[in-house]
Amino acid sequence: MDFYINEETAWFRRGVRWVVNVVVVLACAWFAVYGFCGQVRILGNSMQPVLDGEDVVLVNRLAYDVAKPERFDIVVFEKEDGTKNVKRVIGLPGETVEIRGGFLFINGEILYAENDLEQVSLAGRAEHPIVLGEDEYFLLGDNRDSSEDSRFPNIGNVKEDKILGKVWLRIFPILKLDLIRS
Repeated sequence: MDFYINEETAWFRRGVRWVVNVVVVLACAWFAVYGFCGQVRILGNSMQPVLDGEDVVLVNRLAYDVAKPERFDIVVFEKEDGTKNVKRVIGLPGETVEIRGGFLFINGEILYAENDLEQVSLAGRAEHPIVLGEDEYFLLGDNRDSSEDSRFPNIGNVKEDKILGKVWLRIFPILKLDLIRS
């Protein structure tokens, strides 16, 4: 008895195998993104030039399960009203933050950073030294003149349990798809 594979059957089997592989890969990707990450749409221009309003970013929700937020990380946190907001970590737990003469000071020493991140025109409540608690962070938007952040009482110091994760990938608009570097 001769066994042979019909060419039409071979093409059909390859097609089915390809479709199954694509479905499995998409299911794994979906699980990874929605199981370990979150998706957040940027509202407003407070994080320009790094992130623009209406950009969509993925947030690594596991990043701070194994480590603590570091200075200059871009994080997503939950405000008191339940909305999500994106800002940059400036002050760490136990530090004293102050804004004098348009510059940021951490523990009495000027903060040196790239892209003029140490310059602030409006001090807000940081006009006087702010001592952060052991689970508090001081967050600022990169566009300091258009950011509602820890300088203002309605945001204030952000507790560690309100930080939802670290921003790591811009996924929309597609043409600006890139990793976000802190």
